[in-house]
Amino acid sequence: MVLTQGKRPDDLRRGLDSLLAQRGVDLDILCVGNGWEPTGLPNGVRSLALPKNVGIPAGRNEGVPHVSGEFLFFLDDDAWLPDDTTLMRMAQRMRTQPRIGLIQPRVVDPSREDAPTRWIPRLKKGSAEHSSNVFSVWEGAVALQRRAFDESGGWPAPFWYAHEGIELAWRVWDAGYQVWYMGDLSVAHPVIDPKRHDEYYYMNARNRVWLARRNLPFPFSWAYVGSWTAVQCLRWANRPDQLRTWFTGWRDGWRDEPWADEEARRKLSGRGLLAMAVHGRPPVV
Repeated sequence: MVLTQGKRPDDLRRGLDSLLAQRGVDLDILCVGNGWEPTGLPNGVRSLALPKNVGIPAGRNEGVPHVSGEFLFFLDDDAWLPDDTTLMRMAQRMRTQPRIGLIQPRVVDPSREDAPTRWIPRLKKGSAEHSSNVFSVWEGAVALQRRAFDESGGWPAPFWYAHEGIELAWRVWDAGYQVWYMGDLSVAHPVIDPKRHDEYYYMNARNRVWLARRNLPFPFSWAYVGSWTAVQCLRWANRPDQLRTWFTGWRDGWRDEPWADEEARRKLSGRGLLAMAVHGRPPVV
């Protein structure tokens, strides 16, 4: 499934072509137009037009009921698969290791050698080619068992964008599955600086607070927000304008409603918190 606003037609076509080239899997490819009527799609790609832009997580959720299959794969419209066995290898991994509910492959920019470390979803980054359990994901290319997606509740629709990959990963762990970073398999994406817009700083802070409010019981919620507040103050101490915008988002995270419905008010279970802690990442930082 590819979510797009139709603003990058060449990139979109490259991504769709890379999906159509996949071998060893049966595909049901859907292009979801987020406030756009998809046009000019290649044969073999269906479309779903959303009347308005509902944000990235909600847009991905909208497409899920319209596709079939045991596995789901979400691809950003500016990402593509450089190898034609990518989907087959991820499906094989989840078939042979059914406890793995979600996989993020390694992200590369073929035109550069300096891939940003933020694409490695670990606190201790290490080698990008090292595979491991992880507790957040880069959202631009992820595969899930459909049952893991359903049991975890899907993407957090109110987030609009930023940190939705953290909540999804936490919820997949809470549903009894593992989240796996597959360092021996790559997906391609251009290097883009997310900090080029002030909105990045705002959403970064607001959604950090929402992560805690939506998922963590006290005292984990306070510890999580407190640790990230300290990190950001140290990281951007010499950037007062960015820090000011960040704290505006931080304030709105406490003030605004982070839940779309009553079901979303369910916190992570003690079992889920314990599983994350045992595997190396208690949700306090």
